[in-house]
Parts: sequence; C-alpha cells; structure tokens
Amino acid sequence: MDIDEYMTGVGMRARQASRAMARAGTAAKNDALEAIACAIEREEAALKAANARDVASAREKGLDAAFIDRLTLSDKALRTMIEGLRQVAALPDPIGEIGNLKYRPTGIQVGQMRVPLGVIGIIYESRPNVTIDAAALCLKSGNAVILRGGSEALASNTALAALIKEGLAQAGLPRDAVQVVETADRAAVGKLVTMTQYVDVIVPRGGKSLIARLMEEARVPMIKHLDGICHVYVDDRADIAKALAVCDNAKTHRYGTCNTMETLLVARGIARAVLPALARGYRDKGVELRVDAAARAVLEGAEGLDATMLALVDATEEDWRTEYLAPVLAIKIVDGIDDAIEHINTYGSAHTDAIVTEDHDRAMRFLREVDSASVMVNASTRFADGFEYGLGAEIGISNDKLHARGPVGLEGLTSLKYVVLGHGEVRR
Repeated sequence: MDIDEYMTGVGMRARQASRAMARAGTAAKNDALEAIACAIEREEAALKAANARDVASAREKGLDAAFIDRLTLSDKALRTMIEGLRQVAALPDPIGEIGNLKYRPTGIQVGQMRVPLGVIGIIYESRPNVTIDAAALCLKSGNAVILRGGSEALASNTALAALIKEGLAQAGLPRDAVQVVETADRAAVGKLVTMTQYVDVIVPRGGKSLIARLMEEARVPMIKHLDGICHVYVDDRADIAKALAVCDNAKTHRYGTCNTMETLLVARGIARAVLPALARGYRDKGVELRVDAAARAVLEGAEGLDATMLALVDATEEDWRTEYLAPVLAIKIVDGIDDAIEHINTYGSAHTDAIVTEDHDRAMRFLREVDSASVMVNASTRFADGFEYGLGAEIGISNDKLHARGPVGLEGLTSLKYVVLGHGEVRR
C-alpha cells in the first residue's frame, strides 16, 4: 500500500463528506445515531466475538491488565455505547445556533453562529468504545471524522465501523463521513497529522508516548491531554465517611483511566483519623502505597494496624509526577490547603483534582486556585467524563486552555463565526 496515496484519498473523501454533513439536518443526524444504536444491539454477540479475538491476541503479546481493561468490550461497555448514542441524539443540535445578537449604532445586528470544525482526525490506541463515541459526537456536530485506532483493536473497530456506515446509509448521509484507517502502518499516523489541506483538528487518545510523538510531528492543530495526574486532597475539615468513599472510588473504581487518582494528599490534622482506614481498604484491594516519611510514620504508628501487611514503598520526587494507570498510589501529608494547592499546581497535569471538606470557604478557594480542567468538591475524580457530565459522550479530555478544556463534547467540536444582519446599511 502506498500510504501517501491511500491517506490522501481518505482525506479527500472526508473533506467532501464534511460539506454534506455541514448541511445535514438534525433529524437525519439523529436517525443515523439511532440506527447505529439499534445495529449494536442487534450485533452484540458478533461484536463481543470480534473483541474476544483482539483480547486474546493482546494477552498472547503479554500486554498488561490496564491495557486489557481498556480493550475489553464488556456488557456494560456495550450498554454505555448504546446509551451514549441515544443521549447524543437527544441533545440539542448546536449547529446553526445564533447567539449574542446585538444591535450596533449603525443599525446592523452582529452575532455569532455555531458551525462544524470540518474534518476531525481521531488517533487512539486500545479503546474500541472511542470508535462509537467519536463517531456519535462528530456526526451530531456536523463533522466528518477519520478514525485511526490501534492495531490491537483492529477486529473490534472494523466490526463497529461497518455498523456505523450502515447507520449513515440508512439515514441518507454520506458513508465517508466516518472512515476507519485500514492499515496499522505507523506512517499513516504521520501523514494524517500533517494533512492540513484536508484535516482541521486532530484529537489523540492514548498513552504519553503517542501524544509526545504527535506533538513533535503534527502540523494540524490538536485537542489533547498528555497526562492524567489527578489528586484528591482530604482537608482537616473533611467528613471522614465522605473522605473514605471518595478516596476509595477515585483510586480503585478503575485503574487504567486518565481520571483515576494518582496522588492522595492528606492534611496533617486529620491524617491519623483517616489514613489508617484508607490504607486497610487499599491493602484489601492490592494497592501499593508510595508514601512520604510523615505518612509512613502515621501508618506504622496506627493502633490495630499491622504496617508490615501494607505494601509501603518510600515515595520519591518522581512519584509525584507519575501517572501509574495501575494499582499504585502516592500519598503525602501536607500542612493544609495552601500546601495542597501548591503541590497540585506544581506536580499535577491540569486534568482533574478534588477536595474533600465541609468548609465552604476552603472549597471555593480550591475551585478558584487549582488550575485544572475539572475541579471537584466532595466527589470522586472518576466523574471527570463526558458521559457523567451530561455531554452524552466525549471525544477526549483536554487540559489545554485553547480551544476546548475538560471533557470535549458537541460544543468542543464546533467553532463560531460572526454573522451580520442588516437592512441595506453601508459604512460611512
């Protein structure tokens, strides 16, 4: 296969399809989404069989548990995909909305209309659900999309792509509005991120090495996040029951996601009340704890807790900067909220951070001063997700400040253009 020729053809077809998608009506887009949802329900067994082949191959290659978890299409994952498609269909169509209309002294009205970005390239690794989430959001927002999934999910993505094209055709929309790159050759990625004449935005979903490579090579603008180094800070005015629930869920609900807590910060004044109980829970779930000296002292001195039964490792400076994506948690005792905010803004990745506190003023300070895309009070970082935020699905999470920030849903896949409504006015 000539990669340049192949990818140029993909880009040309996507650009052509994007023009048809930009003028597509809401009803047609919603019909396509419902048709895809019905097709997934109908073909659930076939999808799971295709996914099982991918999972078996990944296990043979010795890929780790976090990777396998992201790759697997469980019953819950399939239900979430179907519900996500229907949620996106139920959302208001942003395309064509005109807002901020204002009369000017000259008599003209000036406002802004929401329009599609055009052609979006999605580069992702082991998550087959991204194929559906990306297709749903790009279709509803009037864009065409080029999907380049990882070779480990090829059977799953191929099966899903066939159902997407079936739904598009059934709704009278161009089949090329969603294209899956059919080669695992890495050169296809290099070509995709430089095709500025055909692709308007790249959204990468994957590990740090992938994002770093794309940052070096891309000429097309990107919506991205590099790391998910998320924190929970337990304030000395926290409700202990809430702290135990939030800190357990933020770390152990799923290990391989970008919104999983990687560092736990505990105020010195509450450490002896909350840290031993948390450590017992983490021990029972097989979580290794990388602790600073103060946290070690609290745990080794806790009454009724055998510290030798805990997986304690002395934390290093590098632990505060690490996204583990595994059952490993860094723990640090801090003097208070000032120390916590300073640590987060120094070592965090501006993704998602939470505080557990009953003090309103401290909660508001945390919301204002932590410079992250999502900041939470008394809630698990695992909620940093487009589906949980009511976006229907997300195409990714951005910790950049331009053009979108946080979970990227429909509005993040659109732009604004100025519109002027006049009555024959001329400038003098």
